[in-house]
Amino acid sequence: MSQTPSTTIRTVALVGHGAAGKTTLAESLLAATGTITSRGTVEKGNTTCDFDPMEKEFGHSLQTALISMGWGGAQLHVIDTPGYPDFAGQAIAALAGVDTALVVVNAQTGIELATERMFNLAGERGLCRMVVINKIDADNVDLPALVNQIRERFGKQCLLLDLPAHHGQDVVELLGHADGDSDFASVAAAHRALIDQIVEEDDSLMARYLEDGVDPSPAELHAPFEAALRAGHLIPILFVSAKTGAGIPQLLDALAKLAPNPAEGNPPPFYKGEPGEAQESFAAQPDDALHVLAHVFKVVVDPFIGKMGVFRVHQGTVRKDAQLFVGSGKRPFKVAHMYRLQGKDYVEVPSLVPGDIGAVAKVDEIEFDCVLHDSHDEDHIHLKPLQFPLPMQGLAVQTRRKSDEHRLFDILHKLELEDPCFKVERHPSTNETVIRGLGDMHLRTKLARMQQQYKLELDTSPPQIAYRETITQGAEGHCRHKKQSGGAGQFGEVMLRIEPLERGAGFEFVDVVKGGAIPGVFMAAVEKGVRQALSDGVVAGYPVHDLRVTVYDGKTHAVDGKDIAFTLAGRKATIEAVRKANPIVLEPLVNIEVLAPEGAIGDLTGDLSSKRGHVTGTQPRAAATAAISGQIPLAELDEYQGRLKSLTAGKGTYSIEFSHYAQVPTQTQSQLMAAHKAVNLDDE
Repeated sequence: MSQTPSTTIRTVALVGHGAAGKTTLAESLLAATGTITSRGTVEKGNTTCDFDPMEKEFGHSLQTALISMGWGGAQLHVIDTPGYPDFAGQAIAALAGVDTALVVVNAQTGIELATERMFNLAGERGLCRMVVINKIDADNVDLPALVNQIRERFGKQCLLLDLPAHHGQDVVELLGHADGDSDFASVAAAHRALIDQIVEEDDSLMARYLEDGVDPSPAELHAPFEAALRAGHLIPILFVSAKTGAGIPQLLDALAKLAPNPAEGNPPPFYKGEPGEAQESFAAQPDDALHVLAHVFKVVVDPFIGKMGVFRVHQGTVRKDAQLFVGSGKRPFKVAHMYRLQGKDYVEVPSLVPGDIGAVAKVDEIEFDCVLHDSHDEDHIHLKPLQFPLPMQGLAVQTRRKSDEHRLFDILHKLELEDPCFKVERHPSTNETVIRGLGDMHLRTKLARMQQQYKLELDTSPPQIAYRETITQGAEGHCRHKKQSGGAGQFGEVMLRIEPLERGAGFEFVDVVKGGAIPGVFMAAVEKGVRQALSDGVVAGYPVHDLRVTVYDGKTHAVDGKDIAFTLAGRKATIEAVRKANPIVLEPLVNIEVLAPEGAIGDLTGDLSSKRGHVTGTQPRAAATAAISGQIPLAELDEYQGRLKSLTAGKGTYSIEFSHYAQVPTQTQSQLMAAHKAVNLDDE
């Protein structure tokens, strides 16, 4: 396979809400370019991207899939992402591997939760964005109203790049056409608005355009078009029917001719330094002759080929048999085999250049979000991490067979490696193993995979809620730990003060001890004791957050001063201070969106309100459905799936996203404190 020049490469992610038709769109792109001979369908379970047996069973994407194709002299690398909010981790991670985000909107349902989220995240990441309206030939669609909605929600910079014609059976391109027929709007007016927006990026071109009144040539428009895309001053809107193929050639032309290559897109946000240290931005150069710099944005644990890292090359050329380092690792690994992914197929390649997306297998050191490089000069280079939603939905799991207990943690670790929004917690005090994800559907698919792929059967139960403790005022704590039982004793005295920080600020430890009252060698032990107290909780047994602990004085003993003494003194002094600081218990609140038939909206809003929820709005959706948005304590969502099914005759769905922590009601706090005291976890 010959090496593809970087200038011809386009990297694109298909993002948007579930059922927008992204996988069908990917299939149509493959068919139109001749990459596949016949187009599969989601309904038949034979698409290139939804190849996993569980995706075929569920009827929608559960993970990202990669495909490549050629068109108009360009090589297109496309990532198909899952759209349902429960699988947002996979979709968000894909943004680190591309230069352009195609935000796919369902013409029947309009802008939905994941559509807006992914549009905004792509913008924050500095990606070029295009909006693709799919299903333009469906019944009862109002395309002019949808375009207005897009402009209201996403901005006036969203301009038409083409228009549907002949009742959605065809599409007319606007950049090179000033006349023609369309199903709505004026081709001439849309063409003029597009040209006006593009020439604003080039002062000399705009002056000549205003003076002569003649459209610049396509070659003259290319650079300002790219500049407008990079700056977000232009977000093209395109129309397609992935089912019939209408608009697919025009979309491919737009990607091949107008989407940025690796040198034209906004530079990836690399930085040099380590967390907690001074950092400086680092500019990766898409030059195939420089040192290698690649970023792993997806990890797959395949039962046959083992752990596989999927990466985007940003600099240099990765060649077969090359030696690469993982992060700051001192030992390199050999690139024995390197692949380009085409759905479920692994196509071995000899080299990858900037802009290429590839994979290596059987490298245990590779982790999600790590940087691969071939020189120690890049040991401390990282890519700015993406912001993932916090997994809040939880299930306590237990193996049905005692012999499977050891396997459980190995399997859970593999699932955790693959999904940045799937977390595993172990609570020794309750002997609970808790899996957390972004929603009920997210966790159900993990359980199904463990059963189908690993033959692991589990029992589940509601887990404890992830409450937190915090303080509302400052206080001081003091403890002298002294133990003498023959021979060498233990002595350590710690005096500290605590003060509240802003919600979400975490924990700060400050040492202002002077004169060696507590020798520096013991300060790490003091901090260890402080952290132990905060981790174990003080009044209700939950971790204490959002406070600053300042150690200002203490005493030691020349013989009996020991680490263990200062650890215990620091712990007990912290407990004393927290108890004096008017501690409160916090609970997680989540944003919730419920999609249900219009006739059930009244019952659903009443149910949410009765569970301490706050409904912030309802929006009509297609096909006599509506979406309810609001906030509700996570503790109140126990068994919500069953209530929702009952109230909507099984037709309702919901998704949640962590919002913030808030104080629990007084009665709840009293109950939590009493329960903590009853199990004898008090430090007295």
